[in-house]
Amino acid sequence: MHLQDGPQLDLSAQVAKVKAKTRPWKSIIALAFAIVAAIASGWAHHDFNRYFDAKHVPNQIIAAAAAAAFCVFACIATYGLAGKARSVLERRTGRSHAAVVRYALLLVGGFTTLVITLLLFSVPVGQLVVGGALTSVFVGIAAQQALSNVFAGIVLLLAHPFRVGDAIRLRAGALGGSGQIEGTVTEIGITYVRLDSSGSIMSIPNSQVLNAVVGPVPPPPEGS
Repeated sequence: MHLQDGPQLDLSAQVAKVKAKTRPWKSIIALAFAIVAAIASGWAHHDFNRYFDAKHVPNQIIAAAAAAAFCVFACIATYGLAGKARSVLERRTGRSHAAVVRYALLLVGGFTTLVITLLLFSVPVGQLVVGGALTSVFVGIAAQQALSNVFAGIVLLLAHPFRVGDAIRLRAGALGGSGQIEGTVTEIGITYVRLDSSGSIMSIPNSQVLNAVVGPVPPPPEGS
């Protein structure tokens, strides 16, 4: 049985590699289908002004079906390309930077897909944008602390005051206790920085880390 396990494991590894290589092509093909569906929906929409009219029913069906197909293919392409961008950047910039890029691509791609889909269905987008802006203001006020951690995490990822694996010391009154924390950076996330302090993992909000004085842990004195 042991002699048979080797080829099976090699075959599964080769299948995984083939799937990883074909994944971006699936996303690119889905993006191409989304573009074609949007063009077809726009072409069919030229013969009527709004849906649910008694005239041009076949064109209305074509336009609606093509708009729905665009939404589906665009979502598939956005999700696949964002995941591929993360896997490519993760090897060069690290997991945290790749995660930020993936979230940004998903946000931009999802918003673009939503707006184009609504336009293809002849939904007025102006009122939606105004309503979305007002909703964003209220959500931003309610989630001010969480958003501050997110933006602070982006600043930390771009400024590089420290990296994963660095032994650092944080000094700030908001940290509580002595106002000082030492540890080894294990992760720089979107909302938290995680430190390994004396064998225990501590999660510190990014906003507090950004407002703290950061420096390396000094070496122990000689003879200690």
